[in-house]
Amino acid sequence: RPNCIYFCVAAGYANEVGEAFRALVPVSFVWGSYAVSTAYVTADAVDKGKKAAVVHGDNPGRTTRVAVAVVDTFVWQALASVIIPGFTINRVCAASLYLLGRTTKWPLPVRKWTTTAIGLSTIPFIITPIDRSVDFLLDSSLRKVYKETKKEE
Repeated sequence: RPNCIYFCVAAGYANEVGEAFRALVPVSFVWGSYAVSTAYVTADAVDKGKKAAVVHGDNPGRTTRVAVAVVDTFVWQALASVIIPGFTINRVCAASLYLLGRTTKWPLPVRKWTTTAIGLSTIPFIITPIDRSVDFLLDSSLRKVYKETKKEE
Protein backbone atom coordinates (compact mmCIF):
# COMPACT_ATOMS: atom_id res chain seq x y z
CA ARG A 1 0.00 0.00 0.00
CA PRO A 2 2.79 2.57 0.70
CA ASN A 3 3.92 2.43 -2.96
CA CYS A 4 0.37 3.29 -4.05
CA ILE A 5 0.32 6.23 -1.65
CA TYR A 6 3.63 7.57 -3.00
CA PHE A 7 2.43 7.18 -6.58
CA CYS A 8 -0.87 8.92 -5.83
CA VAL A 9 0.86 11.81 -4.08
CA ALA A 10 3.29 12.17 -6.99
CA ALA A 11 0.45 12.05 -9.52
CA GLY A 12 -1.52 14.62 -7.57
CA TYR A 13 1.37 17.08 -7.59
CA ALA A 14 2.54 16.41 -11.14
CA ASN A 15 1.14 19.62 -12.61
CA GLU A 16 2.70 21.79 -9.89
CA VAL A 17 6.07 20.23 -10.67
CA GLY A 18 5.39 20.71 -14.38
CA GLU A 19 4.61 24.39 -13.80
CA ALA A 20 7.76 24.84 -11.72
CA PHE A 21 9.83 23.44 -14.62
CA ARG A 22 7.96 25.41 -17.32
CA ALA A 23 10.93 27.74 -17.91
CA LEU A 24 13.24 24.78 -18.55
CA VAL A 25 11.21 22.19 -20.45
CA PRO A 26 9.07 22.05 -23.58
CA VAL A 27 5.45 23.09 -23.00
CA SER A 28 4.37 19.55 -23.95
CA PHE A 29 6.00 18.35 -20.70
CA VAL A 30 3.90 20.82 -18.73
CA TRP A 31 0.69 19.74 -20.49
CA GLY A 32 1.68 16.11 -19.89
CA SER A 33 1.96 16.85 -16.18
CA TYR A 34 -1.62 18.15 -16.28
CA ALA A 35 -2.72 14.93 -17.99
CA VAL A 36 -1.17 12.90 -15.15
CA SER A 37 -2.86 15.05 -12.50
CA THR A 38 -6.21 14.91 -14.29
CA ALA A 39 -5.96 11.12 -14.51
CA TYR A 40 -5.31 11.04 -10.75
CA VAL A 41 -8.33 13.28 -10.05
CA THR A 42 -10.56 11.11 -12.23
CA ALA A 43 -9.31 7.88 -10.66
CA ASP A 44 -9.89 9.25 -7.17
CA ALA A 45 -13.45 10.31 -8.06
CA VAL A 46 -14.21 6.87 -9.52
CA ASP A 47 -12.74 5.19 -6.45
CA LYS A 48 -14.90 7.30 -4.11
CA GLY A 49 -17.95 6.42 -6.22
CA LYS A 50 -17.20 2.70 -5.96
CA LYS A 51 -16.76 2.98 -2.19
CA ALA A 52 -20.05 4.90 -1.87
CA ALA A 53 -21.81 2.22 -3.94
CA VAL A 54 -20.58 -0.48 -1.54
CA VAL A 55 -21.52 1.52 1.57
CA HIS A 56 -25.04 2.29 0.33
CA GLY A 57 -25.70 -1.17 -1.12
CA ASP A 58 -29.29 -1.40 -2.38
CA ASN A 59 -30.59 1.42 -0.18
CA PRO A 60 -32.95 4.00 -1.67
CA GLY A 61 -31.08 7.02 -2.98
CA ARG A 62 -27.97 4.96 -3.69
CA THR A 63 -27.52 6.36 -7.19
CA THR A 64 -27.76 9.93 -5.92
CA ARG A 65 -25.27 9.29 -3.12
CA VAL A 66 -22.81 7.66 -5.51
CA ALA A 67 -23.17 10.59 -7.93
CA VAL A 68 -22.62 13.07 -5.10
CA ALA A 69 -19.47 11.22 -4.01
CA VAL A 70 -18.08 11.23 -7.56
CA VAL A 71 -18.96 14.86 -8.32
CA ASP A 72 -17.82 16.20 -4.96
CA THR A 73 -14.49 14.37 -5.16
CA PHE A 74 -13.89 15.34 -8.77
CA VAL A 75 -14.70 19.03 -8.25
CA TRP A 76 -12.72 19.23 -5.01
CA GLN A 77 -9.68 17.47 -6.45
CA ALA A 78 -9.82 19.42 -9.72
CA LEU A 79 -9.79 22.72 -7.82
CA ALA A 80 -7.47 21.80 -4.93
CA SER A 81 -5.02 19.55 -6.78
CA VAL A 82 -4.94 20.86 -10.34
CA ILE A 83 -6.48 24.24 -11.18
CA ILE A 84 -5.65 26.49 -8.22
CA PRO A 85 -2.18 25.11 -7.40
CA GLY A 86 -1.21 25.00 -11.08
CA PHE A 87 -2.26 28.61 -11.55
CA THR A 88 -0.51 29.65 -8.32
CA ILE A 89 2.82 28.02 -9.18
CA ASN A 90 2.57 29.36 -12.74
CA ARG A 91 2.16 32.92 -11.46
CA VAL A 92 4.85 32.56 -8.77
CA CYS A 93 7.31 31.32 -11.39
CA ALA A 94 6.35 33.96 -13.95
CA ALA A 95 6.74 36.72 -11.36
CA SER A 96 10.05 35.25 -10.15
CA LEU A 97 11.50 35.05 -13.64
CA TYR A 98 10.36 38.59 -14.40
CA LEU A 99 11.73 40.02 -11.13
CA LEU A 100 15.04 38.18 -11.48
CA GLY A 101 15.37 39.62 -14.98
CA ARG A 102 14.73 43.15 -13.70
CA THR A 103 16.80 43.00 -10.51
CA THR A 104 19.79 40.80 -11.32
CA LYS A 105 22.36 40.43 -14.04
CA TRP A 106 22.32 36.66 -13.75
CA PRO A 107 22.48 34.75 -17.01
CA LEU A 108 19.14 33.45 -18.28
CA PRO A 109 19.85 29.77 -17.43
CA VAL A 110 20.60 30.72 -13.81
CA ARG A 111 17.40 32.78 -13.63
CA LYS A 112 15.39 29.87 -15.05
CA TRP A 113 16.83 27.34 -12.60
CA THR A 114 16.27 29.77 -9.72
CA THR A 115 12.68 30.24 -10.86
CA THR A 116 12.20 26.46 -10.89
CA ALA A 117 13.66 26.19 -7.37
CA ILE A 118 11.34 28.94 -6.15
CA GLY A 119 8.35 27.21 -7.74
CA LEU A 120 9.21 23.84 -6.23
CA SER A 121 9.85 25.34 -2.80
CA THR A 122 6.48 27.12 -2.91
CA ILE A 123 4.46 23.90 -3.26
CA PRO A 124 4.51 22.81 0.42
CA PHE A 125 3.34 26.25 1.54
CA ILE A 126 0.29 26.49 -0.71
CA ILE A 127 -1.26 23.07 -0.04
CA THR A 128 -3.07 23.72 3.26
CA PRO A 129 -4.39 27.20 2.42
CA ILE A 130 -5.70 25.98 -0.94
CA ASP A 131 -7.30 22.86 0.56
CA ARG A 132 -9.03 24.92 3.26
CA SER A 133 -10.17 27.51 0.72
CA VAL A 134 -11.64 24.86 -1.56
CA ASP A 135 -13.43 23.26 1.41
CA PHE A 136 -14.91 26.65 2.27
CA LEU A 137 -15.87 27.32 -1.35
CA LEU A 138 -17.61 23.97 -1.77
CA ASP A 139 -19.26 24.15 1.66
CA SER A 140 -20.62 27.57 0.67
CA SER A 141 -21.88 26.50 -2.73
CA LEU A 142 -22.05 23.04 -4.28
CA ARG A 143 -22.36 21.12 -1.02
CA LYS A 144 -25.46 23.13 -0.11
CA VAL A 145 -27.11 21.58 -3.17
CA TYR A 146 -26.17 18.11 -1.90
CA LYS A 147 -27.74 18.85 1.47
CA GLU A 148 -30.97 19.87 -0.26
CA THR A 149 -30.90 16.64 -2.25
CA LYS A 150 -30.55 14.60 0.95
CA LYS A 151 -33.58 16.39 2.52
CA GLU A 152 -35.73 15.45 -0.48
CA GLU A 153 -34.96 11.70 -0.16
